[in-house]
Amino acid sequence: MSGRREFGDYQTPLDFADRVCRYLKYERGIKPSAVVEPTCGLGSFLQSSLLFDAREYYGIEINPEYCRICKKTIQDERVQIINSDFFAFSTKALIKDCSQILVIGNPPWVTNSTLSLLGSGNLPVKVNFKGIKGIAAITGAGNFDICEYMILQMVHEYRNTNAVIAMLCKTSVARNVFRELKRNHINFESCDVLEFDSLKVFGVNTSACILIIQLSEKNISSDTCDVYDFDDTQKIKMRFGFLEGRFYSSLNSPKTNFDGKCCFEWRQGVKHDCSKIMELTVKEGKLQNGKKENIKIEDNILFPLVKSSMFKAPVIHSFTKYVIVTQRKVREETGHLKYDAPKTWNYLNENLEFFENRKSSIYRGAPPFSMFGVGEYAYSQYKVGVSGFYKRPLFSVLYSDDNKPVMTDDTSYFICFDKYDMAYVAMLILNSVKVQEFLKSIAFLDAKRPFTKKVLERIDFHKIVRSLTVEELAETERFLNLTGYITDTRYEEFKTVVMAGQMSFL
Repeated sequence: MSGRREFGDYQTPLDFADRVCRYLKYERGIKPSAVVEPTCGLGSFLQSSLLFDAREYYGIEINPEYCRICKKTIQDERVQIINSDFFAFSTKALIKDCSQILVIGNPPWVTNSTLSLLGSGNLPVKVNFKGIKGIAAITGAGNFDICEYMILQMVHEYRNTNAVIAMLCKTSVARNVFRELKRNHINFESCDVLEFDSLKVFGVNTSACILIIQLSEKNISSDTCDVYDFDDTQKIKMRFGFLEGRFYSSLNSPKTNFDGKCCFEWRQGVKHDCSKIMELTVKEGKLQNGKKENIKIEDNILFPLVKSSMFKAPVIHSFTKYVIVTQRKVREETGHLKYDAPKTWNYLNENLEFFENRKSSIYRGAPPFSMFGVGEYAYSQYKVGVSGFYKRPLFSVLYSDDNKPVMTDDTSYFICFDKYDMAYVAMLILNSVKVQEFLKSIAFLDAKRPFTKKVLERIDFHKIVRSLTVEELAETERFLNLTGYITDTRYEEFKTVVMAGQMSFL
């Protein structure tokens, strides 16, 4: 297959490429002997980079039509356009004068999973290049931007040189690349981000930047990355990076630092990839699935559901959305449903094609109608949950008036409790001003999912309860328009349990 989406194809406008190259030459003082554009497309950056007057120029492009256009557009004997797959090609081997290399470009803005779904052949060899372990690698953490992969491949190819890598990418990719530089002990003098308006330049509404990495032959690296606005390159907008070995989205740290290890286990909600069949809505007293069909099934495997978009109140205890939960633990056999819940079993089998069409590899070899995100913890009576998507996280106590466990979807996270009072205090703590400020310092609010399990695991309740007063929790209660419920006794009970390490449902 071919097409813009398959190749993550957002061609750089020539005027923007000109602006980037002028910045690199006149404000950064870059004087390359050789210029490489790994995915040159229609050749905007190659054309603009002629102002450097380098001795050698190389453009690599998989699309033969783009190669033909490049050769016609750029009439310069120093420029070589090579029709090849980036993933199977070494650019460094081409260069004769390595005194100063500039690698510049705009790699595809698309993920490996998207290309796989499109049936694209424009993919790197499938490797777990970040070393992600276990189920996380299978369920999505191993998904990555092709752009990120390409930039890191260039970094590794030119490591231990003084090459400059200047790439357009999403800001989330830039941050990931910076972290990988540190994780892989790459020598670099600086790593800077210049944010620009991608809607204006590409017609794409996403947070984007120019990532500029100055590699080094010396054994040096920086713990911080400076962020600028491309419209004001003289002033540092913000700075992110590492402080005492911990990664912060903003090094303008909050007054109170609650960074550490969470004493509660943050869990992710149920994953089934079959919402039309598994998720039901109560309408006029009847259960309706995503196909607008009214159905009748057993109540014992039907549970209240809070999806990410539903975290809009600090206490949620009544529901119109429900989910069928077929297992109590991952990969548990489901055949017993034929006898224990025959109506549900028949309903699921009537819609078997929906389950067979699930794309994720996690369902391969699993029992029929399998789910993930299930375990004894999922059946706890009280939870404090949060959407991974909201820019300002609202933590909510989740429980059902009929004492049924409440489930969340897999874009939500929660901790479990066996007492309402404990869950309520935890909710107030997490919504307090100090904790919210701390969370902003470790989460990137422009990310698609700012609040992930990795972010939430850094909330150290031991530090919090030593700092936060009951008066501050009462103020949080008022801010959330809750009736006064917090007391010294309830807070002291919570603190005692936390400090003694007596948490349940871990």
